[in-house]
Amino acid sequence: MTADDGRALPGHLRSIQPTSQFAGDDGSADPELAALLEGYAAGATPLRDVVARLAATRVLVPVLAEVEATGTVEHEGAELHVDKEASAGVVALQAPDGRRALPVFTSVDAMRAWRADARPVPVEAPRAALSAVSEDWALLVVDPAGPVTALVPRPAVWALAQGQQWRPALEPTADGLTVEAEVAAAVADAAAPVQHVVRAHAEPGRTAEVAVVLALDPGLDRAGLDRVLAQVNARLGASKVVSERVDSLELRIAAAR
Repeated sequence: MTADDGRALPGHLRSIQPTSQFAGDDGSADPELAALLEGYAAGATPLRDVVARLAATRVLVPVLAEVEATGTVEHEGAELHVDKEASAGVVALQAPDGRRALPVFTSVDAMRAWRADARPVPVEAPRAALSAVSEDWALLVVDPAGPVTALVPRPAVWALAQGQQWRPALEPTADGLTVEAEVAAAVADAAAPVQHVVRAHAEPGRTAEVAVVLALDPGLDRAGLDRVLAQVNARLGASKVVSERVDSLELRIAAAR
């Protein structure tokens, strides 16, 4: 594989410039990462393990001579749209919630299955994550055209970019997913001091990663409810644990007993 064809990326994307360490790269996928992705697709490997391997792996960032605004990629029933706004041909995909994602590839073959005209730029996955963060792109998409596609959430991208281990907000138990203890405590600590909040707890969300379930004083009118929710949102946003570890939140109201 040719690491670079001589065309340099602009200054704000030089963090993904290839280096001499990839001179002998043949463009094949890292075997351990490929095996983990297969396990992830089968439901046997958690995304956490995939991200941990990414931290020590080379990925390929696609550069296109011309960026078109057309095309979609499907992942777990949702479509990721090609975003016309790109830096020197480095394409951003747009998730259904509007957030942008940087596509990265495990191999040249996986990239060619997506776009045959893409030029592969090899880079360590943490540097790709850092570039995405610098562009304010929240997500990474590994191998958008397969053979296995994995969407790396915002907290994991930030952890990769900072060289830190990603600790997911949700963890598996014998009874299914549950909110990890530190995250659950941070949610309760953030919401509990707000006036009219009787109780607050965290559980896996329905439309977001984590749901914050609030039991409120009865009799609140709409204006009062809006004030409570705004205060809870503000306190959650100011929580370091919540902001660093939770990809998305939803608020739900439960009956106070």
